[in-house]
Amino acid sequence: MKTLLAAVLVSLFAPLAAHAAIVTMNIDYKDGDVKCKGYLAYDDQVPGPRPGVLVIPEWWGLTDYTRDRAKQLAGLGYVAFVADMYGEGKTTDDPKEAGKLAGELKPDPAKFRARAKAALDTLRAVGPTTGGLDPTKVAAIGYCFGGSAVLELARSGENLAGVVSFHGDLSTTAPAKPGEVKAKVLVCTGADDAFVKPQTVEAFDKEMKAAGADYQINSYGGAVHAFTNPDADRHKIPNIAYNEKADKRSWEAMKAFFAEVFKK
Repeated sequence: MKTLLAAVLVSLFAPLAAHAAIVTMNIDYKDGDVKCKGYLAYDDQVPGPRPGVLVIPEWWGLTDYTRDRAKQLAGLGYVAFVADMYGEGKTTDDPKEAGKLAGELKPDPAKFRARAKAALDTLRAVGPTTGGLDPTKVAAIGYCFGGSAVLELARSGENLAGVVSFHGDLSTTAPAKPGEVKAKVLVCTGADDAFVKPQTVEAFDKEMKAAGADYQINSYGGAVHAFTNPDADRHKIPNIAYNEKADKRSWEAMKAFFAEVFKK
């Protein structure tokens, strides 16, 4: 599905201090007729072309949590772009509404992949001139709902250096075909996550093996769903809780993974 850029720069937020280097801006783009509002972050003091990372949010939509993750990635020297998976910058704090919005995309792999691909195409189109992106070095990460989305990009054969799924659902109705997974894959999952049961992890392992994928699965003891988000406990939903150790360990695993996949 073609990505149509409606407006490249909507707002530019100047750093609070003169020496600060992280630049952020809102980016309007489209997935077909769906108008989307993404978020770009990069360090304007990093010289030369640098790798890019697409960030796909949790089912809450593009919130401050994923904006902060984008700024963290920018601080590591990457051009980061957060996808708007629901369109019009829509977010929610209501679990029922979040489930409804996610349910309009996730059960349909083609639609799910297309919405993620629209954001990826936007990063590749805008990043080189705006943030100094090297379009040959792009990866994707995602959280929960977004973790599932980046795995669908990998299954679709998208030409990415790598994908990282943080506490995402590993199941799919459109498994990867042999030889089609081009991206290296890192899965960071909670060992005690009741939403991603051991048999689901085992099925994913078999799927990746059958596809001939280059993949890793990190399982964090004591961690349940949404373990990377400090606000995860706020909704008091069973099996959803922050785990500081798993959060830090998985972030370090991502950094080592990127050092490998971007080294060429």
